[in-house]
Amino acid sequence: MIVKFFELKKKNLTENKFFLLYGNNKGLIEETINNFLRPIKKGNVFIYDEPEIINNLDNFLENLKNKSFFENEKFIIINRSTDKIKNIIEEIIEKNIESITIVLKSDNLEKKSKLRSFFEKEKTTVTIPFYEDNNQSLRSLALTFFKEKKILISQENINIIVQRCRGDRINLYNELQKIENFAKDKKQLKSEDILKLTNLSENFDISELVDNTLAKERKKTLHILNENSFTNEDSIIILKIFINKLKRLIKLQSQILNKKDVDNVISNFKPPIFWKEKEIVKKQVEIRNVDSTKKILFKVNDLELIIKKNTANSKNIVTNFILEQAI
Repeated sequence: MIVKFFELKKKNLTENKFFLLYGNNKGLIEETINNFLRPIKKGNVFIYDEPEIINNLDNFLENLKNKSFFENEKFIIINRSTDKIKNIIEEIIEKNIESITIVLKSDNLEKKSKLRSFFEKEKTTVTIPFYEDNNQSLRSLALTFFKEKKILISQENINIIVQRCRGDRINLYNELQKIENFAKDKKQLKSEDILKLTNLSENFDISELVDNTLAKERKKTLHILNENSFTNEDSIIILKIFINKLKRLIKLQSQILNKKDVDNVISNFKPPIFWKEKEIVKKQVEIRNVDSTKKILFKVNDLELIIKKNTANSKNIVTNFILEQAI
């Protein structure tokens, strides 16, 4: 059964257990899983890559059937799905295993794809195609964001942001996050602010720099620092993004202390963590604890005050802090 994205809210899919989400719009696929499928489907989240299942098929099928006192429902996501998994899905459907939901994620599938054809023809399966965002849809997302955050910005500046995102809503969300952090001390954003904030999206995003630092990915952190010409003006933006991500990390760590299931906490976190970030966020959680994260947050707050008084040397101060945290 084919369901268009705009039809999702009109369809009752609570009884359907098998979904194929394919296309180049990975950001919208993640939003659909987090904001539509997860709210209507129960269960702990389990994430696999297709080769992982094919190479350990008996173990995977056994895990599907196993139930425990704490785990009655299972929500299974299979990444990088291809025609190779079609027969396995057919076998699972025939077994009629209860209390499972399986979501297959794939890049663009051609019409001759056996997997796509199977999901389209079967009445019990659901396939949802996801097409690339155009500038109009990205502008609409940006406009909604700024209205909700009560940030004053011109249509011209929204157009600049959209053009620099290269048709990718994940890039857009990253840019909007930077702008929100920057705008906390501003009444209105000017064109020069937007140009300054978004000029790094063509190389490595500041958000990626912060994520790799918090995950202690020293080699990648050094590579990003070497590939980008960060200025003294960028220092405040970098620290504000550190603050935002550290606060999120503390919330995640606190929830994991109670629930123990890292993948489940990350998948159900609000606001949603995009697929692109999940693995590195998981690493951040695993190598740091709440107390150490809070200490870093306090240090960032102190650094923000220091560099406001010493702007001429702010780039060196922030760079030294990044290298210290990446060890």
